[in-house]
Amino acid sequence: MGEQHQRRREALAARIAAETDAVLITRLVNVRYLTGLASSNAALLVRADGTAVLATDSRYRGTAARVCPDLELVVERPTAETLTSRAAGDGVRRLGFEAHAVTVAKHAALAALDGDLELRPAGEPVEDLRRVKDEDELALLREACAITDRAFAALLPSLGPGRTEREVAVALDRHMVDLGAERPAFETIVASGPNGAIPHHRPGDRVLTRGDLVTFDFGALHGGYHADMTRTVALGEPAGWQRDLYDLVHRAQLAGVGAAVPGAETKDVDAAARTVIADAGHGEHFPHGLGHGVGLEIHEAPLMGYDKTGKLMDRVPITAEPGVYLDGRGGVRIEDTLVVRTSGPELLTETTKDLLVL
Repeated sequence: MGEQHQRRREALAARIAAETDAVLITRLVNVRYLTGLASSNAALLVRADGTAVLATDSRYRGTAARVCPDLELVVERPTAETLTSRAAGDGVRRLGFEAHAVTVAKHAALAALDGDLELRPAGEPVEDLRRVKDEDELALLREACAITDRAFAALLPSLGPGRTEREVAVALDRHMVDLGAERPAFETIVASGPNGAIPHHRPGDRVLTRGDLVTFDFGALHGGYHADMTRTVALGEPAGWQRDLYDLVHRAQLAGVGAAVPGAETKDVDAAARTVIADAGHGEHFPHGLGHGVGLEIHEAPLMGYDKTGKLMDRVPITAEPGVYLDGRGGVRIEDTLVVRTSGPELLTETTKDLLVL
């Protein structure tokens, strides 16, 4: 992985060379992307020639030496200040920084350091690089999704009336960890009956009841990469309105997946699913965007919504997750993680989207 991280740093250097002499990376997820080091305290100085210096504190000295032995390592607790002073001492005059991550107080502290240094907002160059994944990243994401699928399959035999939402969520989380996940990728959602009308419902003490639709939104974290899948199941034979609602969301989800091709405008991908729902008279009941990018974070660029801009590219993993929510009655959401490919969307979550009646 060392060569891969070096290529990423060189790509970053090429992006910033016209405007800055070096860039200070302080977002921990971006430091991990560029070095492989996962920590709670680190920063990275990347010069315009592609060379770099990593700073972390003594807790991560050994890990950093093992994970990125090719990098010069500075062990100091105030990582951003240390590297800013280092940049000034090396003759850097224009230092880019991640304005979306640096607080006003931190900026003031950096600006007050000795040295003839101009701090320049650098935009989000690492996030731009992270949008398109390499095949090693996609392999990690593919395994995260496979663990997610297997965990749901392991849960289903024990799922039925009488258990609380919280109990089921804990069981699902346990299955993911037992099957190889580092941990759940985010807080698992189990929303039963009328709670299914709340898109981000937190599992509570409601007991699952025959006649419920139950929505599960969950994913496994593997190798730092986040899976995201949603399925809605029926406990007992569904009522007519429940089956109709499910079929509508299923059709919308297929339309959204089918529109996710390289070059597509993100708002058009959203519209492909949203139009299906709106034409059925439920436009106001689909209140969120169709999906988002996934990777080292659960929510990454690109975002797909009616008011979003941008285009999809090859090797960009996204979610497609339309939903319809009826207050007081329940809701349905169906979500897959997929990779945009020139050959057509590659679904990474493979659990059936046919309505499961348990």
